[in-house]
Amino acid sequence: MSYVEVPGAKVPIRLWTDPATVEDVAMRQLQNVATLPWIKGLAVMPDVHYGKGATVGSVIAMRGAVCPAAVGVDIGCGMSAVKTSLTANDLPGDLSRLRSRIEQAIPVGRGMHDEMVDPTRVFGFPAGGWDSLWDRFDGVADAVKFRRERATKQMGSLGSGNHFIEFCLDESGSVWLMLHSGSRNIGKELAEYHIGEAQKLPHNQGLVDRDLAVFVTDTPEMAAYRHDLFWAQEYAKYNRAVMMGLFQEVVRREFRKAKVTFDPVISCHHNYVAEERYEGMDLLVTRKGAIRAGSGDYGIIPGSMGTGSYIVKGLGNAASFNSASHGAGRKMSRNAAKRRFSTRDLEEQTRGVECRKDAGVVDEIPGAYKPIEQVIDQQRDLVQVVAKLKQVVCVKG
Repeated sequence: MSYVEVPGAKVPIRLWTDPATVEDVAMRQLQNVATLPWIKGLAVMPDVHYGKGATVGSVIAMRGAVCPAAVGVDIGCGMSAVKTSLTANDLPGDLSRLRSRIEQAIPVGRGMHDEMVDPTRVFGFPAGGWDSLWDRFDGVADAVKFRRERATKQMGSLGSGNHFIEFCLDESGSVWLMLHSGSRNIGKELAEYHIGEAQKLPHNQGLVDRDLAVFVTDTPEMAAYRHDLFWAQEYAKYNRAVMMGLFQEVVRREFRKAKVTFDPVISCHHNYVAEERYEGMDLLVTRKGAIRAGSGDYGIIPGSMGTGSYIVKGLGNAASFNSASHGAGRKMSRNAAKRRFSTRDLEEQTRGVECRKDAGVVDEIPGAYKPIEQVIDQQRDLVQVVAKLKQVVCVKG
């Protein structure tokens, strides 16, 4: 489908979904965002749902301002995926050992490494930036300065919630490695700190929602936020790179005889800010639960832990600010999912997937998410499908 326009106070709201299916609280948030004096455009992805301040699944373009709540509290959260030389024929009948080896190599939940992972030993780790990342840590907001040791030991760890590590098959039988994580608790603390700082500023006192407080260009507050924001985005990028390297090490060891090789890694943020130019204007574009889908850009749009995911290539649709959805999107809250579903439901909906099936992950059950096929279909003018993946192993925190 192409988009549907709904009138907004300052700009129209472009929705890549049926407006009638958007929950009332999320639509109110979108209308609130459209009142911001600095806004130049608002695109809404098919996985849209209620979030803090701004909806998840929204792309907000502003001139001379940025809203921390429109980035998401897990700054830099995103996806990485890589195709391997393995095929379904290389896999054992029982995948529990592989899942166990992944969980041993990559801490999940609140876990962290005993010592910082040496990036030089991690296969495929991107060159440059590592020393610079830690050199800049001392300039990060006071809210997280005391956490340097934790930040280094958390590098290369998964976290919890909807974060995951998966071993997948595409429709031709090729094996892919995929993972979803962000800046761990460091990004969350930075986001909450700066949202609080923005709320104190005089220009934000008359907003319809105090969580939509912004920083404006050429102010010390904006400079401080941008410094911390871009640091956290980079931290998240390296966190995924270290995890992917550790994941590849596990796969090489477990399938030693196959002499596994890996294609280049696809990686994309879906909670971040970028400086982009549209209609002759330099804009700050926030994607909260959305990926960049410029012409030829590779992206990853995951479903839930029992369905599947898509590797896509962007079509460069300027109406969406070159964006696409970041996943299936929740259709019910975590608490609602826990009330609605049981562990028996979880077992049924994740049949054939080697994964946790206990009460601790019932809130991540596939039934709590929108159908990923429908979400993909609603954005055919934003992305082209390159590969459809189905997980056979899923690790969650």
